[in-house]
Amino acid sequence: MMTMLLDFYGELLTEKQRSCFNMHYNEDLSLSEIADIMKISRQGVHDLIARAEAALVETEEKIGVVRRFSERRVIYDKMEDELKELEQITDGRARELAEKLSTELESVRT
Repeated sequence: MMTMLLDFYGELLTEKQRSCFNMHYNEDLSLSEIADIMKISRQGVHDLIARAEAALVETEEKIGVVRRFSERRVIYDKMEDELKELEQITDGRARELAEKLSTELESVRT
């Protein structure tokens, strides 16, 4: 969840916050490892990450883009599964339509 918040709202963070957050969550580095790289204290890294987390969560609570994205992803996945099932049980025009809808859904999804 935190990495999705970074993907959507990361540009709202300072460069230092974004860098520390990325190293911790995406590169799985410890606070000590990040502190060595950034040339700051371990506590400084902790504070930067904590402020970044708070800012990202607060932004999501106000805007809700990640929540809506996740909800739509679930709907798209369900539609895709149902279209695949429909393609298997029908023939003729209905099958063509299911394949067309599946292709269109894929283009919207990516």
